[in-house]
This record gives sequence, structure tokens and C-alpha cells, in this order.
Amino acid sequence: MYSAKDSDKYSKLSAQLIKEDVAKVKDKKVARAWIQQLQQVLNYHDWRYYVLNNAIIDDFKYDGLYKKLVVLEEAFPALRTADSPTQRVARGLTDDFNNVDHLIPMLSLDNSYNAEDLKDFEQRLQKLTEQTELKYCVEPKFDGGSIALIYENDMLVRAATRGNGISGDEITNNAKVIRSIPLRAEFSKYGIYKVELRGEVVIEKSIFKQLNVDRSKENETLIKAGKKPLELYKNARNTASGGLRAKNSEITAKRKMDAFIFQVGVAFNKDGKDMMARELKSHYANIEMLADLGFKVPQEEKLLSASIEEVAKFCQTWEDKRDDYHFEIDGMVVKLDDINLQEEVGATAHHPRWAIAYKFKAKQGKAKLYYVDYQIGRTGAVTPVAKICAIEYYDQIKDKAYTDIDKDTVLGLSLAGVEVKNISLHNEEFIAEKDIRVGDSVLVERAGDVIPYIVGSVAEERTGAEKTIEFPRTCLCDHQSALEKPEGESVWRCVYAACPFQLEESIIHFVSKGAMDIDGLGKDIVKKFMAEGLIQSIPDLYQLDYDAILQLEGWKEKSVNNLKKGIEQSKQQPLWRLLVGLGIRFIGGTTAKLLEKQVTHIFDFKGFTEEQLLAIPDIGPKVAQSVQAYFSDEKNLKNIKLLEDLGLNVSLQANMKNTTNLFEEKTFLFTGTLTTLKRDEAKQLVEENGGKNLGSVSKNLNYLVIGENAGSKLKKAQAISNITIISEQDFLELLQ
Repeated sequence: MYSAKDSDKYSKLSAQLIKEDVAKVKDKKVARAWIQQLQQVLNYHDWRYYVLNNAIIDDFKYDGLYKKLVVLEEAFPALRTADSPTQRVARGLTDDFNNVDHLIPMLSLDNSYNAEDLKDFEQRLQKLTEQTELKYCVEPKFDGGSIALIYENDMLVRAATRGNGISGDEITNNAKVIRSIPLRAEFSKYGIYKVELRGEVVIEKSIFKQLNVDRSKENETLIKAGKKPLELYKNARNTASGGLRAKNSEITAKRKMDAFIFQVGVAFNKDGKDMMARELKSHYANIEMLADLGFKVPQEEKLLSASIEEVAKFCQTWEDKRDDYHFEIDGMVVKLDDINLQEEVGATAHHPRWAIAYKFKAKQGKAKLYYVDYQIGRTGAVTPVAKICAIEYYDQIKDKAYTDIDKDTVLGLSLAGVEVKNISLHNEEFIAEKDIRVGDSVLVERAGDVIPYIVGSVAEERTGAEKTIEFPRTCLCDHQSALEKPEGESVWRCVYAACPFQLEESIIHFVSKGAMDIDGLGKDIVKKFMAEGLIQSIPDLYQLDYDAILQLEGWKEKSVNNLKKGIEQSKQQPLWRLLVGLGIRFIGGTTAKLLEKQVTHIFDFKGFTEEQLLAIPDIGPKVAQSVQAYFSDEKNLKNIKLLEDLGLNVSLQANMKNTTNLFEEKTFLFTGTLTTLKRDEAKQLVEENGGKNLGSVSKNLNYLVIGENAGSKLKKAQAISNITIISEQDFLELLQ
């Protein structure tokens, strides 16, 4: 970003400005010149410190320059600019974050774990692109909080969390206090007017340790004053994510976070034309552009290579030295470099086909298992959960009754940057197979550095005081109904229909993002409402006493109105979401969408036989039996009827787009760069009109739609007589 000549210039200018007495300035022209110079040198020093980690002046001199700028801007407020370093200040409290849509979705990544997986990834891409020579960009998979930044006319105008991938919380004020995020970047010199960037906000390992040292000192003061101490930060990832969503941006600033930017998501010129795959053709080149503009990006940690074998070796190299790296990383990300090919191969609903995460092997640690708790799920499944603690902490609790232990203060196992206290033991058979006992030392790893898993017990460390785990045979609820273990299953279940644990989990599932996605109604709120007697069933959600909620601690008129709005909006959710929300076994989002297409009203399922359900493509015996059983139960039907009476959408037509059967039994494939539509938009139009999108050229293809720079797919299609080759404009005319 800065040349050697620039560095020399700003070093000399810094030395000069430190000596100046700005308080005497009265002339506006002089003030303007000095303000511009101070902004320039402070931005330069910020870049050296926060991006390069290579400061050339000490804090005292930096603070002196900063104070001079503050003095001048306060004396001449009209000269203060939005990109001034003084604008990186806390903006006070934020009551609620606005939910904002990303310009394009922020998808998850598919995973790989070894060189063979990467080779399979390459072969899939070669098949999809019909090219044998491909280039890949490799960079770290940072373990922090994801962020999306929008710059317009060179200025940072919005920052947002990842959220659900489609929309996230607007956190612009918090982003502005992260010093490695430029308030202004000269995208205009690349012809870019508006751009959305993707990145990860992280905390350096040494800084994270210091945060806990500082908090421990703070706790000493609180304890002396007779106040409750604050919890120590659990891990750098959660601390960064929490800092992004802090309601007071002073908290964000104190956590000293960094932002690594790793992708240009979408970019437009001043005329609103999409520049991706046209002017911005290479992911690697885009990262170099971002570095030139002053963003913190991977440097020695990234690689551009046409060899998947070299890519695999690079990933292994970084796995070997991950512990020595300054930031927590749990893998590497491998991306197809050519953005035109990225658009061509597209994405699934979950992840882009052109990128994959190379996940590092799970780290192992040893802990003590001091208790086994049992959780009852929404289907009545009983899951044993191991409570573990650090080896050195065990002596403090081993002789205590479980009810006398303060669970919040238990020191868990620190593993791969995360404190682990609870681990699923899955079922009775798992416990027996691993020979796990209360009081055992157990080996723990985090599968994919995410889910903790007990590898086994350390039998040689047993003292004889360990206790065999006795699996319960009755439910933990007040009814204490006998548990049943269905034939062919390894799970014990509570079959008492009114079991409060099942009801609670059913409601939590109903409101979740994967089901009815009720904004403002999460797990903890459901539990609170049940404890207060406000809800006892799913229909109760639509008959809430909002006046009673307003009396609860922490609830104000605005939050109650937001909750009411979220619940009302959920009434118009599509039928497939209701099918998921009802908790029918084996019915997830994909299966629900298949079922939705078979009916016009949810009660149509009452007349379906198991054989009719099996005739639906991709519906198997388990799903068919589950659906048929659910809609044969009169209690379930009464529940659905009550939801319908309360205003919920239970039919397909009520939420369908105006679709047609124009492309029924027709198949389409898009190749090259489309100029009017984005590729995903074009594919959606095909599906909305009854057609099907294919991934490659074959005799099953009806239409090949070609854009600019159509490649090998066009040549292959020209050799197959039954394929009709049309332009993007021809495709649009078919829709008329």
C-alpha cells in the first residue's frame, strides 16, 4: 500500500508534526492542511501497526499526534471527515442491531481431511468445468467471527455479521473501532464503486491471554468489594464473535481484535455493472488488490498453485506449525482461483462447489469425568451427557454431590482454543463399548475442531473409586414413565406424550432457524416462557400474553413489539417450514420441500398411504412410515387445525410464487458469463417454471444457454444434435 518513498515521507512528516503547537492555529486554510497531514500520518502508522505488526513510533508519540488532530477538529468541526482516525470511537450503547441482507449469501464450506479428499475435490471441478488444468488459491481458515463489509464510493458504509448467511446484524459502529479495517479505501482506482468484502474477525493468541489476565485482576477488585466476579473468556473465537455484537462499542475496542479479509464477494462499477468474472477475474489477484488498499490479508500463509499435490503439502505444512501461528486456525481453505469458473460451477444450498476447507486433525486432551447427566429430546430420545473438568480441578469437586457443584465455575478442558465441559455419550451401548465410568480419566478430541468426542477412558489410571454408569429405565420427568427401546434402535425413549422435557424441546425446534425461523424467540426465551407458565404447547406461541411478558425482567416495549412482529410474520412461512417445525421424525428441510410439492393443503397427507409416499422420488421407507403415522394420529391433526385457526399458512398456494409449467420436462445448462442475469437467478427462473438445471453437457440436455466467453461446454454441445443452443436473450424471450 505504501512505497519506500511514502514511508520516508511520513516518517519525516511525523517528526515535524510532533513539534508543532496546533493550539495556536486560527486560520482555516492552515488548519485544513495540518488536519490532512495528521490524518495521513496516523493512517500510515495504523497500517504499520495493525496490518503489518511493525510499528516505527512508540505509543507516546502516536498519542501526541492523535491529540493534535483532536484539538484541530474540535476547533474546526467543519473540517472533520468521516474517514478521520478520530472517528474510530465508541458510539455509546446500541439497544438492538438491525438485521440487514448481504449483497450475496455467505455460505458455509464443504470439508476435506487429507490429500485424497483434495484430489476428489479437483476431479469434481475438472468434471464440472471440463478442464484439466486448474489453479487454486490456499489461505488459512481463521477461527473467529465472520464479517461482511460494504464500501461505497471508497468509504466504509456498512458492516454486518454472517447471521444465517442470507442476512446478519448490522454492526458498523463496532467495525469502525477495529483498527485493521480501513474507514476509507481507494477502490475507485480499480474502477470499483460498491463492493462487499468477506472476512474473519480474530484475536491474537497473546492478546487473548492478556485479556484473561486483565479480567482476573478486575475480579480481585470485585471480590474485595463483595461483588460477583466476571467469567473468564472461554476462547478467542467466542470472545471475537461476542465483541462484534457488543451493544457498547467500547467493549469491542477493548478486545483489540483484528480483521483478516479473504474475499471480494461482489463488486460493481459506477454504472451498477457487476465486475466479478469480468474485470475481477482472479481470487488471488483480488487478495493482492486488497493488500494494496491497506487491508489485512494472508501473506506468507497463502499460496497460488496449479498442482493439487502442492496444495496438499502446503496444507500439511500449516497443520504442522498451527500451534506456532499468532492466531487460532482450524484448517486451510482451498479455492478455485478463476472467478468465471467459480460462477460456472456454482453452489449447493449449503456450500460453494469451488471451495473446500482442509480441516486439521482433531487435537486430543485428557480430562476427568465427574458426572453423567441425561437429556430428553423432542422425540423422547434419552441422551447421556458427560460432565468433565480439567485434571487439576478434579480434587476440588470429586467428593461433592452434583447438586452442590457450581457448574459455572467448574474449570473445563481447554482444547484447540475452546473450553469443553459437556460431551454427549450418545447412548447406553456407546458407554458400554468404551467402558466409561464416573471418575475416569478420559481422552477427548474435537471432531473437525468443532464437536467434542470421548475417544475412550484411560483404564491404567483407575484407582478403584470409579463408578459404573447405570443407565436409567424411567424418564426424569415427574411422571417417571418407563423408557422404551424400539426394536432396531440403540436409543431409549420416553413415550409419555405430555413429558415436559419433550414439549420444551419441541417448541425450541419449532421456532428454530431451520424450521419456522421466528425472529426474537430463541432457546433461552422459550425456556423462560415455559418456566413462567406463558406457554405449554406450540399453539400457545400464537396466543401469548404480551402484557405479562412486559412485566418480566429485561423486557421492554420495543423488544415485546419485535417479538410480536416475528411471531406474526412466521404465520406466512411456507408449508415446508411448518412440516419441519412439527417435528415429524426424519423430516428435514430438503425432504419437507419434496413433500410440499405433493399437496395443496397439509391435510392432504391424511389420505396418503405408505405406498403413495414411497412413490415420491427420494422418499424412503422410514420417511414414508413416519409421515403416514403422524397424519394418522388424531392429536396431531387437532394441533394442526388449531394452528390453522390461529392464522398459520398450511397450504401451498398461500406462499407460492407465480410459477408456470413452461419448462416442464425441459433441462437447461448455463455456460460463459451472463450479462443480464446472475447465474443463480437464471437457474431459479428455470426451477420456478418447472424446468431442471443440469451440471454438464449430455444427451439429456435440452437447452445450453451461452453467455460471453463460452468454453468447452459449447463445443461439446455442438456435437450433440438434440441440444438447442441459445443466447441469454433467447432464454429471456422464452419466458415471455
